[in-house]
Amino acid sequence: MNTDRRPIGCSLPRRSFLVGCAGLAAAALLPGGRAFAAARSDSLRIQRLAWAGIRLQLPGATLFIDPLVNANEWGTALADPLIPVDDAIGDAYVLVTHAHGDHFDAGAVAAALGGGGVLAYPAGMTPKVPDGARARPSTPWEPQLLGDFTATAVPASDGYGDLQVSWVVSAGGRRIFHGGDTLWHGHWWRIGRQFGPFDAAFLPVNGARFGWRKPVSGLPGVLTPEQAVAAATILGARRLVPIHYGVSGMDEYVEVDDPVGQLRKAARGLPIAIQPTAPGHWVDLQAEG
Repeated sequence: MNTDRRPIGCSLPRRSFLVGCAGLAAAALLPGGRAFAAARSDSLRIQRLAWAGIRLQLPGATLFIDPLVNANEWGTALADPLIPVDDAIGDAYVLVTHAHGDHFDAGAVAAALGGGGVLAYPAGMTPKVPDGARARPSTPWEPQLLGDFTATAVPASDGYGDLQVSWVVSAGGRRIFHGGDTLWHGHWWRIGRQFGPFDAAFLPVNGARFGWRKPVSGLPGVLTPEQAVAAATILGARRLVPIHYGVSGMDEYVEVDDPVGQLRKAARGLPIAIQPTAPGHWVDLQAEG
């Protein structure tokens, strides 16, 4: 809502105008943000990028989350094509979930914000901010107004205990959740109560086990497919778009077998649409199956 302009209908009697504004304010606070229903539901498009990245596209603004273009990060272990991010339309924003190189790719951030813009990141992280861009350290649960987007960092749990957040983003009458590479934690219920339901949850699904830090736990440091479905259920997500999978041939980073197949099996009989989307393709927010 543009608070810099007087609303249409300012010729109404003052009492009627104030009552109408009060009604809108109350609707904006309803659980699930039902006030968004009046907005155009087709004004937001979402493209899946490589690995865990996505692009949220409005007619005059672009927001990226965890974009990755660095071919050296995973090398030949990741089969995903790397999608360019230097073509932002309108105002540009980048959100990152944490500092690991497969989620904070400094080159991708610089490309996305080549014409200026905002880099938002977890408070306490100290990323390199591209020249001409603005830094926005973000505290969990505090909404950030980024032009026509509203982004809120929410708690996440990193497999190594490093600083990490997930992101809730609202725009164009839609609300999405991006999980970074979080593992299971106890904040799902509060996130779901405060922000749900979601049109789409972009969740890691590969249940990866790490061998780089010793002693090795042997436990997954990323959501498994079953845990991703449980998280999506608690969040009230209408659809689950899997991200953060597709690495193979490594000794120290091992995914579960057939994560998408396991995801479909875990979601069988549940009111959650599983929508695998190849990098470079756009998520269909209208589809329910």
